[in-house]
Amino acid sequence: MELIGRFFEVPQQSCFLFGPRGTGKSTWLRDRLPGALYLDLLVPDLYRSLTARPERLRELLGGSPHADTVVIDEVQRAPELLTVVHAVMEEPAPPRFVLTGSSARKLRRGGIDLLAGRAIQRTLHPFMAAELPSFDLTLALKIGLLPLAVSAPDPQEVLNAYANLYVDEEVRAEGLTRNVGNFSRFLEAVSFSHASQINLAAVARDCAVERKTVTGYVEILEDLLLACRLPVFRKRARRKTVIHEKFYFFDAGVFRSIRPKGPLDRREEIDGAAFEGLVAQHLRAWIAYSREKYELYFWRTQAGSEVDFVVYGEHGFWAIEVKNAAQVDRKELRSLKSFRDDYPEAEALLLYRGNERLRIDDVWCLPAEEFMKNLEPGRKLTEWLT
Repeated sequence: MELIGRFFEVPQQSCFLFGPRGTGKSTWLRDRLPGALYLDLLVPDLYRSLTARPERLRELLGGSPHADTVVIDEVQRAPELLTVVHAVMEEPAPPRFVLTGSSARKLRRGGIDLLAGRAIQRTLHPFMAAELPSFDLTLALKIGLLPLAVSAPDPQEVLNAYANLYVDEEVRAEGLTRNVGNFSRFLEAVSFSHASQINLAAVARDCAVERKTVTGYVEILEDLLLACRLPVFRKRARRKTVIHEKFYFFDAGVFRSIRPKGPLDRREEIDGAAFEGLVAQHLRAWIAYSREKYELYFWRTQAGSEVDFVVYGEHGFWAIEVKNAAQVDRKELRSLKSFRDDYPEAEALLLYRGNERLRIDDVWCLPAEEFMKNLEPGRKLTEWLT
């Protein structure tokens, strides 16, 4: 299978490359850096030898004197290696280190402080629509865009096993929580908060644990890069806004695999959450890969006006509403108009499931599939429209 290109570029300097399992970090780096010294800490013998004697890393470097790049895969499994890496980086003409991992939690606990800023941090996300040779929105909403699932003969089987993979290999192996059963119940309970404001007390009641336990569980999901919380946009606020943050799993397919389904669960409710989550993961990837600095928020007033996403940065300001419908109703533009009343500098967009590109009351109403296909780092969100 031909390797699909990514918008992510390996920095010229040493870096940490974080990303959830299955985003293709290892496969992509092996293709892009064929001459690198590659140390995979998932190989048992190598892992045992380097954890028993971290200074052996110097011997491996000495054995490959012409390698100007060193990739250490799954570095969080052996955080003590960072002491040696740090020392090597202080020497004249050190190699470039690319240190991959699915979690920075264990590294921070090691007291290394991620090499004190000597290595920049980057994140690899699931595929963006514009990276794929062909993009099918309906399929993406069903299985997501995680490379591990997209490339699998049976994507659903991969997704069904994904949560268990993290519970067993990440949560249990790293001792992130003493009660894996409680954490598994929490995963199901918090899935109802996907694309919604998260109420930690309510989630705690649903899975019968204390609120502080749920707070820790959410932090574990964020440390493992499986989820994120969006803050409320409050810059120059003229109206009272809500307190609770919005919660998203990192991939629509992973969300669907975790979300319980039954006779009382409406399909359109799950589809709508998956659709909004798919837009969220595209915006997060676009921000991560862009050279300009942007931040992602949502906006909701106590009176009930809500805008799903606010993208804010020095080079752009956008308010984005997402509707899981094939037609646009003018009433659905009210929140965007309210936001524009407070922030006339913002450009307003509504993304929907139809096929027509519309301009209504100074609001772009765009087919979501077209928007995602044209979303590329290095270009502004709406540059392709002009």
